[in-house]
Amino acid sequence: MPEKAPPKTKPDRENPKEPVWTYRGYRIQPGEFNTAMVHLYRGEITRANVWRQRLDATTNWAVIATGAAISVAFSQASGHHSVILLNMLLITLFWFIEARRYRYYELWSSRIRLMETDFFAAMLVPPFQPAWDWAETLAETLLRPDYSITVWEALGRRFRHNYLWIYIILAISWMTKLWLHPVKASSWRCILNRAVLGGLPGPVVLGIVGGFLGLLLLGGLGTIRLHDASGEVLPHFTDTSDGDSEEPSPGGGVLPWFRPKGRRQQLLTYIVTSQPQAISDAIIENMHRGVTGVKATGMYTGEDRSLLMCALTDTEISNLKSLVHQIDSEAFVVVSPVKAVVGKSFEPFEEEK
Repeated sequence: MPEKAPPKTKPDRENPKEPVWTYRGYRIQPGEFNTAMVHLYRGEITRANVWRQRLDATTNWAVIATGAAISVAFSQASGHHSVILLNMLLITLFWFIEARRYRYYELWSSRIRLMETDFFAAMLVPPFQPAWDWAETLAETLLRPDYSITVWEALGRRFRHNYLWIYIILAISWMTKLWLHPVKASSWRCILNRAVLGGLPGPVVLGIVGGFLGLLLLGGLGTIRLHDASGEVLPHFTDTSDGDSEEPSPGGGVLPWFRPKGRRQQLLTYIVTSQPQAISDAIIENMHRGVTGVKATGMYTGEDRSLLMCALTDTEISNLKSLVHQIDSEAFVVVSPVKAVVGKSFEPFEEEK
């Protein structure tokens, strides 16, 4: 296995100018890193606010459409109960649109919560250290954006918070329309006769509408235990999907419930070169990664070579290739994905199961 990289010099009062990282000769200082994080936070806040406003707009469409449909249905001149049923279909379309927008909103919201819980909150509470994997998790969401909640959770939350009440109003309005308009019904059979829609008899229409509303209610209640949404104020701080109790993270503290388990893809690189010491020194100095050297023989030429092994993440591969090419343009680099790399600067041993 690749050897551990030598420990980095810890930033303290004796070394206040230690850079966070370097790139093509530029050295990023801690103050510049913090400034970049603040700008990233502001950008994510702006995007989340935009999608929050789009959620409100969809809800407004549903409320306005419901009010207009009820007004038309109860008008003596042209009102018909089918207007309310058509509006139910339109409201369902708005509901699906809003759920999709809610998933986009949660994408930005989860990043915001991650920075708040592991970057800004870590500045306020000793030992001023975020969870070990927060940077990897944030980098993964930036490199490979993915919805943080499922379609079912988005549909369930928007239904329970907004659309449940709209459907209740529509159902009450529809039954009131059948009962009171154009005159008060004298019997249940009269209501069934008024519920006729096209070629469908009244009992069939009532069964379809009742079944449709029942399915919506079951779906809304069935997703009530899905708690992955980071933008919701919920009375827990860990993932409750598996019923586990709160457990401290390897780096200290309790992980938030919305913390995804993803991290940047881990890779193992093999470098065949005739200049192993120069390349190893460059990787250790510039990338702060450990390198393991193995003696090898080129079977085609019969010449002795050195095989270097180095564990990296996918965002570091381009830097590695550049370093190797600058030192030995004849080197041969093989990049192979691995399931997990356990140890310093990667996944801690406590997480391995």
